[in-house]
Amino acid sequence: MHLKKHRFHDAFLLLASTLAVVSTSNGNNARPLITGVVERLDARFDEIVSHDAVLEKLATGYRWAEGPVWITQSSGAGYLLFTDIPNNAVFKWKDGEAVQLYLKPSGYTGKDARGGLMGANGLTVDAAGRLVLCQHRDRRIVRQEPDGRWTTLADRYEGKRLNSPNDAVFKSNGDMYFTDPTYGFPKGLSDPAREMDYCGVYRLSAADGKLLLLTKELTLPNGIAFSPDEKTLYVAQSDQKQAVWYAFPVKSDGTLGPKHLLADGTHWTAQPRGNPDGLKVDRHGNVFATGPGGVNIISPEGVLLGRIHTEKTAANCAFGGDGSMLYITATDCLYRIQTKTRGAGF
Repeated sequence: MHLKKHRFHDAFLLLASTLAVVSTSNGNNARPLITGVVERLDARFDEIVSHDAVLEKLATGYRWAEGPVWITQSSGAGYLLFTDIPNNAVFKWKDGEAVQLYLKPSGYTGKDARGGLMGANGLTVDAAGRLVLCQHRDRRIVRQEPDGRWTTLADRYEGKRLNSPNDAVFKSNGDMYFTDPTYGFPKGLSDPAREMDYCGVYRLSAADGKLLLLTKELTLPNGIAFSPDEKTLYVAQSDQKQAVWYAFPVKSDGTLGPKHLLADGTHWTAQPRGNPDGLKVDRHGNVFATGPGGVNIISPEGVLLGRIHTEKTAANCAFGGDGSMLYITATDCLYRIQTKTRGAGF
């Protein structure tokens, strides 16, 4: 997640009592608004997104939409959850229905409303289907239990409070990997409330519950995802001066080897809109990375295959439905586009 402070204009304020979320696809069977541009840069992109695919705007009216995750229901249907970080809320989108407020507060349970990016950011689910939230202002990662209670999974490392967990991903063995930049602090890297002088990438062991610092060499680690075989961990760095994506080899013990550059998006567009942010991987290993211009589709070899241009700064994405629909959160909007591939794990 990366957002400049000037985007918090009063016009986007949403009061809890008067939430003004406008859906362009609701229970009244309204047609979604067609928008955006699909850019093809490599012939392999034709196997990922068809020529007649369109970007649909599903909903708008948020302050900074993030953290989309698909929730599969026992009936075979499902729905999308996503966060609105400044509004400290999680919303639910389901096809044919109006968007609903799902959870509030989501990432800050205190009473000192200092504004800024206080709410939950990244969302994911564990093997049991329980929702896991990266809580910015509460500076922890929690799991929502069936009865609604929150169980803290990680909030400190070596006695010091985490910065503001941003995004997380589970390995098939139950280990959780997550990034911990400083976007939850009102003053970011210079905030006096920080207890660590670095931004880390961590692993929470499912076997013993121990938290391990994997690397602290990235300035602002953000989006995170595994390759389909889990031998590579991709991490986005949301640094405007070095807007890059790294690939880390995953060792047999779950730790990381030396990183290598997957792609450098610093100069991809003449007027870049957005820095590397949330990302997902499809079953073929292609990385769907939000960042400059929208959603950048990068091959496992680091080739930019194509780009889904969004009207607004794209923050994150997630596969949903049968795994072929890509949902995108971008500034104040929720979008989707049909693909010819499927997300890893579907």
